[in-house]
Amino acid sequence: MTNHGESTGSPENGDISGHGTGPRTPGGEDRAPCPQDITRTAYDSHGEGQQVTLRSPAELADALPYLLGYRPEDSIVLVALHEKDGRGRFGGRARLGIPANPDDWPAAARQLAHGLVTGSERRGARPEQMVVFLCHEPVRGESGRQVKERLGPLAHTLRLECGALDIPVVEALCVSDGRFWSYCCDDEDCCPSEGTPMGLPGTSVLAAAATYAGLQVRGTLRELRARLQPWEHSAAREQEAALDAAGLALIPRILDAEGRHEVAGETLGLAERILGRLAGAPPVPGTLPADLRDDELLGHDEAAALILGLQDRTTRDRAAEWMEGDEAGPALRLWRALARRCVGAYGEHAAAPLTLAGWVAWSTGDELEAREALAMALGADPDYLFARLLHQACNEGLDPESIRRCLRSERGDRGRAAPDGPAAVATEPPAAEPAVPGPEAAPLPRRRRTRTPGTGSVFPRRVRTEDGRPGRRVPHARTPAAGAHPAAGGADESGTRPGAGRRRGTPQPGARTGHRGGDREE
Repeated sequence: MTNHGESTGSPENGDISGHGTGPRTPGGEDRAPCPQDITRTAYDSHGEGQQVTLRSPAELADALPYLLGYRPEDSIVLVALHEKDGRGRFGGRARLGIPANPDDWPAAARQLAHGLVTGSERRGARPEQMVVFLCHEPVRGESGRQVKERLGPLAHTLRLECGALDIPVVEALCVSDGRFWSYCCDDEDCCPSEGTPMGLPGTSVLAAAATYAGLQVRGTLRELRARLQPWEHSAAREQEAALDAAGLALIPRILDAEGRHEVAGETLGLAERILGRLAGAPPVPGTLPADLRDDELLGHDEAAALILGLQDRTTRDRAAEWMEGDEAGPALRLWRALARRCVGAYGEHAAAPLTLAGWVAWSTGDELEAREALAMALGADPDYLFARLLHQACNEGLDPESIRRCLRSERGDRGRAAPDGPAAVATEPPAAEPAVPGPEAAPLPRRRRTRTPGTGSVFPRRVRTEDGRPGRRVPHARTPAAGAHPAAGGADESGTRPGAGRRRGTPQPGARTGHRGGDREE
């Protein structure tokens, strides 16, 4: 099964009416009412409490992107419903990639249903009902109706799992090829067998109300991940060569106690200069042109020095202070750009810039990018403690302000003690992991990574500080083979942005990871 940690927006984005628990089959499956019975359904927007009534399965299907904050692809989505003042209220949402092997469907359904119910109970509100969405585009030669029929056993399994938890599924929809089908209604007048066309995006009453309330739909997760994935492009060879060269120059200094503090100061000084460069660049419309422009503003040698320098935990913690105000926007752009430069043998080094990107996104209120970036950081290095703590806190719905206060205090204390800025790094002891509120999470045992000798790659490893806590990542240096990294341009012949491919360490379809039990927002 695929497991990702993307955000699904605020857990209380809206309302949907409930009708009580319907009759059950001997297996515990709820016989949901016809979708025509779903009336007086209200979407409670942010701001002035404006409500929109959803009266049909079409309007329910149209609501999904606004509940998640993005348009799901190849996804199982569960939405919890809670009673309030005679109405139901949208509660937590959980998303999981549809397993390619149908044999995995029962386990996926059980994981998703139990995870969402457990998270809702932890928040003190057990769901009264559920809504199921199956979103999947047809493969070549397949129609949307065939997708609906093929996924029918999965929908049935989800209804059984929810029914076993005494939570009825009031609607189950398949969304495919611009149409939707209901698994709970066989009335041809209401839900025809050929499916019902989806409305044009952004044209419904709900879309207008959501836009008015300031809710945004961000496209797809694939588009978001592309901004954070490493280049798979000819320019990646030149960047890897720069990382090799930077390693030869920086590793001996990082291994020296005095040199380590000097490298920290140089790293932070370089990052500050690049932040100013990014802040001064004129705005560019569109995410792809903006990312390409940021890539042009960052040289290969500069990116290499920053990537290696940020492997030091103290330096990374200092960089995390650029989290709000005018600093946050350029910092997030820089961390994205550095994550895209962690190419080839340096894939694990992406954990640091991805974690910083996730932290800044969370600090500025973008939980969708925060969860995705932190999940990708754990994909790069499952033992990266800072990412794990932030990912857990974000998923628990905690307020990042307590972490911001801690970082502000440290910055203020350092400024009063040494107003010269980055030079103060040389006098600081190694920093502890930032305090993240929430359930206590003890460090996991470090796993040994074995690599085949003689591959000619850089072998990342961890060293520990004097107090025994995880320290910085230090790569072994090597001399690049002549001609191993030919120079390359910034875009391929197809015009595709570098980084569109999948990064080493990212969870693959059909693979279970140990850090993300589904994409939950409870």
